Amino acid sequence: MTVSVLVVDDSGFFRKRLTEILTSSGQIRVVGVAANGREGVELAGSLRPDVITMDYEMPIMDGISAVREIMQKHPIPVLMFSSLTYEGARITLDALEAGAVDFLPKNFEEIARDGSQLQKILIDRVLDVARSRPASRAQPASPSPRAPQQSAPAAPARPATSGRPVVPRRQAVQPTQDDTLKRTARKSPARQFAVVGIGTSTGGPVALQRVLSALPAGFPSPIVLVQHMPASFTPAFAERLNKLCKIEVRQAEDGDILHPGLALLAPGGKQMMIENRGGQPRVRILPGDERLNYRPCVDVTFGSLARAFPGKTLGVILTGMGSDGKEGCRMMKQSGSPIWSQDERSSVIYGMPMAVAKAGLSDEVLSLEEIGPRLLEGVC
Repeated sequence: MTVSVLVVDDSGFFRKRLTEILTSSGQIRVVGVAANGREGVELAGSLRPDVITMDYEMPIMDGISAVREIMQKHPIPVLMFSSLTYEGARITLDALEAGAVDFLPKNFEEIARDGSQLQKILIDRVLDVARSRPASRAQPASPSPRAPQQSAPAAPARPATSGRPVVPRRQAVQPTQDDTLKRTARKSPARQFAVVGIGTSTGGPVALQRVLSALPAGFPSPIVLVQHMPASFTPAFAERLNKLCKIEVRQAEDGDILHPGLALLAPGGKQMMIENRGGQPRVRILPGDERLNYRPCVDVTFGSLARAFPGKTLGVILTGMGSDGKEGCRMMKQSGSPIWSQDERSSVIYGMPMAVAKAGLSDEVLSLEEIGPRLLEGVC
């Protein structure tokens, strides 16, 4: 099936180049182009493409405002293009919260080293986004000393795609594999874990915000977070989570000591491991290995947790492309630790949690809305 794409960017050169790359695959058809966010919103309504690529800085209407309006009127998966700067990270995180599914650097040289690699990355990402659901906007965090309560707009409905009817999530009649898993998975008994590990990728920024904002400041276990994200993005993301959550959240540094009520985010471009020497768990930050696809990598962090705290950790896998985390979860499971995975209906991309569930590693399969309360019930 051919995927239809609407390209929204104020640069004529970028529109032309992106159109050439995407149409070269034979799997993608660019059905329209727009030079600003307002045109993008109008064409999204009339063309109803499967995917929209969106620039963030444009005249008349910027990309974030366009994403918000598209999600309110006719939700369609959006792939955001942004700069790999601190300010670009903040803007991109705003776009993801507004409903964009994923992002890529706008500078093609930052994506790939050569033209063939660039073409594959762009085409694969658009095809993956076409299979996604736009992320629900994060619920506001409860009031805390660091963040006043804010109201959030309603979550968008599932997107309409070319020739496919929209089935409201609550009215879906076809059971998913998750439904069977939920019926057969056992409920993990309440216990205090030495560490809770959470791994995620596409859709993760919004998902982590939803989960962590449900936790109290006195949450009894330390938390380590692995989100596939560039190095320039993780500091801004950690700051955002810290402002919205009652627990403390910050980017991990080498030598950090884990303690209850603290969530440490793996820095982009590097690997995070946890060591337990003398009963005092510490963070080790290592250079990113070029042989690994993901930097940071969930398998690396979860594998270190399995070795440091056998049978005493909880692994949680949220929305994301690929299967990173499956082998780390296998190691944790073999050591006696339980594993939770997000269900298909609430995942933006059901890749990582599906890999874990299909491998028979999930003790519980939970919706995104259930994970935060279940952490309180199962840990506190």
